[in-house]
Amino acid sequence: MTQDPQVVIVILNYNTIDLLKRFLSRVKSSMYADFKVVVADNGSTDGSAEYVRSYHPTIKLIELDKNYGFAGGYNKALEQVDGEYWILLNSDVKIDLYWITPMIDIMLANPNVAAVQPKIMQIEEYIRFEYAGAAGGFMDKFGYPFCQGRIFDRCEIDLSIYNEPKQIFWATGAAMLIRSNDFREAGGFDDHFFAHMEEIDLCWRLQNIGREVWICPDAKVYHIGGGTLSAQSSRKTFLNFRNNIALLYKNLHRKDIPWILFVRLILDGVAGLKYVSEGKFSHCWAIARAHFDFYRNIRYWNQKRREILVKKRTRDLVGWLDVSIVWQFFVKKRKEFYKLPTWRKLYAKPNPDFIKK
Repeated sequence: MTQDPQVVIVILNYNTIDLLKRFLSRVKSSMYADFKVVVADNGSTDGSAEYVRSYHPTIKLIELDKNYGFAGGYNKALEQVDGEYWILLNSDVKIDLYWITPMIDIMLANPNVAAVQPKIMQIEEYIRFEYAGAAGGFMDKFGYPFCQGRIFDRCEIDLSIYNEPKQIFWATGAAMLIRSNDFREAGGFDDHFFAHMEEIDLCWRLQNIGREVWICPDAKVYHIGGGTLSAQSSRKTFLNFRNNIALLYKNLHRKDIPWILFVRLILDGVAGLKYVSEGKFSHCWAIARAHFDFYRNIRYWNQKRREILVKKRTRDLVGWLDVSIVWQFFVKKRKEFYKLPTWRKLYAKPNPDFIKK
């Protein structure tokens, strides 16, 4: 009988002591033969580190000197974590006790899989998908991320439609099983993202080097969402729009950059006007600041793009939908993933001929 490989669950925490008190003991109770739990504290000021040290002394505690955000915090913490398999887990997640084995089984069955996510369900309504990942992430032709089970802010009830394990474009950072070697080879998270969409950027880079990202529907977790930054935060709006533009610029084929970013400039302007019509002026200004910040740091993004091109081994992407999700959702009124016209065609395997041996 083959022994289960060891898994290290790494929880990045920033001022969420109440969530640690609520969920950490359950994580420690995961039904899996060989796993360790690590809490990486991102410079919390609410006593989180002291709580872990006092009430969970068997857990390895990594204390960072300040808040480096999701991206920088994980990069620094994972430098101090060994192991072949890591699970990056938010502090605001309640796990299903049997969540690890189905994901590991996918990894063991296919050595080319770099990352796997479970279904992400709402903790308040267990049968409804949650925003941050739902049943696996995809991208539309203009670079808007969406999910099986979630388009924009509309989350579907789980009707068991998305119960097939398959390749996706991106896996959620809220609960991601990843091979440590692949994380390092792809370059880890981009520190400059701070938070939001860094996992999409990472998964795109994983695909660029010929690796696969999968959804494991047999594994489930339950996510609160907004544990650190509320959806009402203009800071969150800034990061989402700035980071979305940045990940497109870093990873798109050169010929696609001008026209896609031009369309995004227009669509982002429309989003800004919508915020104005709702009286959310700080969010409109956040979108403008996002674009200014991107161009102000264009040298940095150019350098990151060059680093990606050096490693790139394939041009084939799984989970990139060649239609506008804005058009499908707002004009065609297709508000569920399974109603999209080409959703059943999204899962072709990458062509190995693109990958240099």
